[in-house]
Amino acid sequence: MKAARIYLSVLCLTVGFLFGFSPAEKKSKATWIWQSEMIGREKQEILDFCKRNDINLVYLRIEMNKPYEYYRDFIREATEMGIEVHAVAGHPAWALKSNEKRMMNIVHWVKSYNHEAQKNERIRGIQLDIEPYLLPFWENDQKRIIREWQANVQAFTEEVSEDEELVSSAAIPFWLDDIPVPGQEDMSLSKWMIGQFDTVCIMAYRDTLSGQNGILNLIDQEMKEADELEKRVLVAVNMKPLDEDHASFAEEGPALMQQQLEQLPALLAQHPSFSGVAIHDYRYWKEAAPLPPATKQRYKGTYIWRAELIDTEKEEILSFAEQNGLNLLYVRLDLEQPISYYRDFVKEAREAGIEVHAMGGHPIWALSESRSKIMKLVNWVKAYNEAVSTEEQFHGIHLDIEPYVLPVWREDKEAVLRQWMGNIEAFVEETKKETSLEVSVDLAAWLDKTPTPGQPELPFSHWMIKQLDHTTLMAFRDRAPGIIGLVENQMKYAESLQKKLVVAVETKESHEGNGITFHEEGMGEMDRQLDLVTKVLDRYSSYWGLAIHAYDYWKNGKE
Repeated sequence: MKAARIYLSVLCLTVGFLFGFSPAEKKSKATWIWQSEMIGREKQEILDFCKRNDINLVYLRIEMNKPYEYYRDFIREATEMGIEVHAVAGHPAWALKSNEKRMMNIVHWVKSYNHEAQKNERIRGIQLDIEPYLLPFWENDQKRIIREWQANVQAFTEEVSEDEELVSSAAIPFWLDDIPVPGQEDMSLSKWMIGQFDTVCIMAYRDTLSGQNGILNLIDQEMKEADELEKRVLVAVNMKPLDEDHASFAEEGPALMQQQLEQLPALLAQHPSFSGVAIHDYRYWKEAAPLPPATKQRYKGTYIWRAELIDTEKEEILSFAEQNGLNLLYVRLDLEQPISYYRDFVKEAREAGIEVHAMGGHPIWALSESRSKIMKLVNWVKAYNEAVSTEEQFHGIHLDIEPYVLPVWREDKEAVLRQWMGNIEAFVEETKKETSLEVSVDLAAWLDKTPTPGQPELPFSHWMIKQLDHTTLMAFRDRAPGIIGLVENQMKYAESLQKKLVVAVETKESHEGNGITFHEEGMGEMDRQLDLVTKVLDRYSSYWGLAIHAYDYWKNGKE
């Protein structure tokens, strides 16, 4: 018996060496991101999701019309977290000889990108997802399509293999083992495909492991073929809702899916080709798995309205921020200054753990005729961020508009609101194009009493909150109950959307009456009242902290 165990151990090790990896090697856990715009607008959310779910491989669809720079930050940060990023591309028509050039474009793009990129910014592999059986003439002309598909696959893998650092892979359905290769009737199409690539993802789209129609039975032949060919296999399942419930875990949910997938390493231990699992895809998986309650570091921020202070009081500002525990600065920009004017300040602030958001605004920016002024700010910030290193970049763009001080607000408030809405939509759309910049605005807390044009049952503040990454509610009162009363309904609404709200208070002297500002009470009393605000509002996941208006008045405020 002991001799038998020794023999078995030696055999396992031998198999491991033959395959180039040991049975104990960490398995892959992969997902697909088909909407490449997501890495621009929710990069951190994606990376956090990967961390929570132990994902170490992402198949990212590449839009080749985007500049290389668009992908670098995401890939670098993923790589630093131990996540490989592979490009994925494909279309059913790519199986046809007439589309070989289109298919090869992704290989040439990746090679060119990697040549320009730093080592930790490089794409580690390319996956084909072609699925020609979706073509309308698959049933009638299957053999011809398969032959052309094979030729294109061979051209693809030959080109990829010229770069030893690139992994070639493909997503294939589990039923290709039922189709013989034209002209080689003793070989299944699945075996032929597995033999061409370094790795294959078998799309085993079922919601149970066992039984005749379960995952294990459906992939059995492919696992044996991959063992024989010494290739790697990822077993892929689906979270996308489908008409056929048994083909997806959408109905069962991510918890049951995870329970099933956790059993696979033991159940497939006899297959040295088994290299992990893949879940299709990030978007549906994320939607099926609500975010856990965030353990967030609340904001404490202030406003710097005089752009010249970045130059004349840089050290004083950063020292003030440290003394007061600030981690958020809204900084008004002077667009006439060169890019170099802001670099040192932003870098030193970020090194101190402070988010710096570029700020601009004026009441007339609510009007359609002033939209170009907003676009000028957005384009300046985007150009700045592209020109500087990551640690020198602005985290977001913040607008302070407040059109209710204009005479036209009293004359035709609805017209002003409609123009304001159009400008905000344009602001968000333009800022989010190919960037991960956060968008935010200042908003008078009392606008929850103003109906939205065209949607009279929706408070205007709710419409605004829905558009933005975070909204700063100007709750200018000097007692906790008054502040809370102005914002609490909006906290509830923002929580339902998983949006962030910051509560702003005033320290500037005001002639609007008592109860507006902490100018008279002093900064010590402000701190006591804001502690009470936080104790009450902290029950809401939408509450992300405080902003004190503004640096100039706060630093000179009485104790």
